[in-house]
Amino acid sequence: MPEVTGGAERHAVVIGGGLAGMLAVTALLGHVDAVTVVERDRYPTGHAFRKGVPQARHLHVFLSGGLRALEELLPGTGRAFTDAGARTLYPPRDLVTRTVLGWQHRFDERRHGCLSVTRPVIDGVVRDRVLRTAAESATRLEVLEATEAIGLTGDARRVTGVRVRARGGDAGRDGGAGPAGRTLHAALVVDASGRTSKAPQWYADLGRPAPRQETVDAGIAYATRMFRPTGPAGAPDMGVNIPGGPGCPRGAVYVPVEDGIWLLTAAGVRGHHPPTDDQGFADFTATIGDPYIHGLLPHVEPVSPVYGFRDTANRRRHFERPGGVPEGFVVLGDANCTFNPVYGQGMSVAALGALALRRTLDSGGGLRPGLAKEAQRAVARASDAAWSTAVGADRPYASGPDARAGLVERLTSWYVQRLILRAVADPLLGAAYRDVLCLTAPPSRLMAPRTVLRTVLLPLRPGLSAPPTAVVPLRRAA
Repeated sequence: MPEVTGGAERHAVVIGGGLAGMLAVTALLGHVDAVTVVERDRYPTGHAFRKGVPQARHLHVFLSGGLRALEELLPGTGRAFTDAGARTLYPPRDLVTRTVLGWQHRFDERRHGCLSVTRPVIDGVVRDRVLRTAAESATRLEVLEATEAIGLTGDARRVTGVRVRARGGDAGRDGGAGPAGRTLHAALVVDASGRTSKAPQWYADLGRPAPRQETVDAGIAYATRMFRPTGPAGAPDMGVNIPGGPGCPRGAVYVPVEDGIWLLTAAGVRGHHPPTDDQGFADFTATIGDPYIHGLLPHVEPVSPVYGFRDTANRRRHFERPGGVPEGFVVLGDANCTFNPVYGQGMSVAALGALALRRTLDSGGGLRPGLAKEAQRAVARASDAAWSTAVGADRPYASGPDARAGLVERLTSWYVQRLILRAVADPLLGAAYRDVLCLTAPPSRLMAPRTVLRTVLLPLRPGLSAPPTAVVPLRRAA
């Protein structure tokens, strides 16, 4: 018989010890007596890349809405990021975009401070702060590294725990439980295991149907390399974003991160994937529809190999639908809703989802019947704006069933694209769009009467022919 560990009355288990898992721990503090985190990897020393985060070497931006949620969960974390070298970018002042109309105007708007930093810094800072906060709380925290979750216990109505086993060279440390592992009993299990979550398979073992999954895959792949500028020409005073479009399905982003390093990510849809060899990657940047980024390469030196990534489909598992989760089980982060990482939304949505869990616990006095259903609906609402943005951008490039959009989505996409093009030169429309894009406002923000009138009535105005050097004061722009 497998070993059984711990009582369940006020014990929670979090599957996954990455960013979403650590934030889930923060949401649970004070509401349970003990939390056990089950993490497949061993944590690195310091701020280092780890195998279990395959997207770690690519672009990571914490959007302002996610940062606000993070500050509520872990006050002072934004300052800790800055102390670790993170760069704060205020779009469109510090991050400008090339559109089909030309370059966006550089309005001096400071509504949304977004952090640009590498993933090891993000994970390391958050993990250290969560462990410190837990040590100062009344909740006991145990982290089981090099341990994998292999199933849920309970039945179709209620989850009662998690079956785990040690991985690799640690296989002998679980008390001789062997391949069957041991059971961690829990009043609440939070699945924060990421895009490879086994929850649908585990549902089958419990006798439950898997939740309906929605997928939109544009077939985008991207490649990233880190550079150090060799002079001022390689370190402009702004980041640049050249997204792909119907006329040129290739794009690139060039942004600063910590330690004087700049990160260049190139992307393309099916048939236009960037190469991962040195020369091929450099040549690809000359084909993205604007020469600006390619012209930076003589002024920088590479400090990393080129890394590729292709698992970019948007996937949403509808655990929030009636009967979607059993009692005692909540799904957060990429395990619940996975976004094309090129839009930089995943970490922010994980923070918003963890905050939704905490607020649900706070509002009803902690663990209680019906908590899982209530919390899962709140987590889904926290994902809505990001899902609409990512799917609206990717749907035109999808094929097969993924390409079919309903009438409401088609009308919404038409309207949003019309708004985006006018926002190139209109600061009021740009501010409304960035409120939604940065996850500080729901999509309904774009339907305010003044915004609708400007979107429908304003004529198109051309953007700039080159990346702007001058910042336009908002008073003059309006």
